Amino acid sequence: MTWKNFFLLAGPLSFLIIKYIHLEGLSPEGQAVLACTCWIAVWWISEAAELPVTSLLPLALLPLAGGLTIDQTTTSYGHPFIFLFMGGFILGMAIENWGLHQRIAYKIINFVGTGEKRMILGFMLATGFLSMWLSNTATTIMMLPIGLSVIKHMGERQPFSRSLMLGIAYAASIGGMATLIGTPPNLILAGVVREAFQIEISFMQWMMFALPLSIVLLFATWLYLTRYKLKMENQAEHVALLELGKMSLQEKRVLAIFSLVAFFWITRSFIWDTFIPGLDDTIIAIVGALLMFLVPAGEGKGKLMTWSSAKKLPWDVLLIFGAGLAIAKGFSQTDLASWLAMQFMAVNFLPAMLISLFVIAGINFLTEVTSNTATASMILPLLITLTAALGIPPIPLLAGAALAASCAFMLPVATPPNAIVFSSGKIRIGEMARIGLWLNLTSILFIFLFIYYWWPIVWTV
Repeated sequence: MTWKNFFLLAGPLSFLIIKYIHLEGLSPEGQAVLACTCWIAVWWISEAAELPVTSLLPLALLPLAGGLTIDQTTTSYGHPFIFLFMGGFILGMAIENWGLHQRIAYKIINFVGTGEKRMILGFMLATGFLSMWLSNTATTIMMLPIGLSVIKHMGERQPFSRSLMLGIAYAASIGGMATLIGTPPNLILAGVVREAFQIEISFMQWMMFALPLSIVLLFATWLYLTRYKLKMENQAEHVALLELGKMSLQEKRVLAIFSLVAFFWITRSFIWDTFIPGLDDTIIAIVGALLMFLVPAGEGKGKLMTWSSAKKLPWDVLLIFGAGLAIAKGFSQTDLASWLAMQFMAVNFLPAMLISLFVIAGINFLTEVTSNTATASMILPLLITLTAALGIPPIPLLAGAALAASCAFMLPVATPPNAIVFSSGKIRIGEMARIGLWLNLTSILFIFLFIYYWWPIVWTV
């Protein structure tokens, strides 16, 4: 029997054991949600079934087991944040389709300079900025061929080649942390917080907290990757970058719509809420996506976006997100959250700061071997009960956990950006693990410091 088949059986077995053993003080509905969560968690962690396939399980399990009704379960898959993510994906695909991402990347790289260390910084800034708005996978795929062409021009020099490849991968993960749509764990956090506490984390609020952290972590990573000495300290390499020509009409129109959406996202909470009370980030994203479908590209090229292109949306990510929200609803709609909170009272003798540090570190290393989306979906509802039991402010710790889920730098399997740059053949797995370990520890420290010292300054919840 292979390990995959073992875990394929272990999932339903764990469900049956938890469903039918006696758990003192837990209602049948809460026990059903716990049993379903364990089955889903086993398959998510082991990837015994493909992640989106496992993400369909709650639709059948939760109603049949008696945890939630089918209506309660399916509403999680139509949560507003799923459509926020969908709108963000469509905007990103339009940027890709017309090559605007390349122009943004080259402009940033040319602005920073073309010495070895400056070029790595330029690539990281460009990748990080794009990853704030596009998926980290798409951003890395876009930047990799540009980076490989520069490496070829530079003569395959080490450690420049290795540092450039790692810089692209790490910046894609770090940049996504800065916005709600940049990486799935951020949106899962926003959905769980809205579900559990009826508190909205707006686009602008999240950027105020996470963008400074992202910038600090990006520069710390760059300093570490470029700590080597150049063979000739005063050399100034100049790379013949691709001549993109003048900005096309299509690029201008995509940029105008994207800039309008970003402007409304950033200013909604302190300008537009007064004039348009029903406006929220999801509506802004969907209106932006609709404009991409409606605005002509000009020059006889149809619209800026077509549905045939939109069919390539990462539906798997949206399903995983929906499954996570269904689990979160199961925790909040039954007595499971309060029951688990009582079990966590055993560690209430530890200082709150130490518990927070352990949580952030645990999630950081767990996500080296599991999907960050699946990790956030499983862990965030549990953390709500932990904070309730220990009297810790919940939302800062949940934010720290969501950020930690995006900081996996050690292994190629940890994130798609790591896997994509590893496939270039410019990095050995031992090098990635050694460099990534230092960055994992650094990210744990920065996230911990930011949730304790920066969060109270920019937030009041």
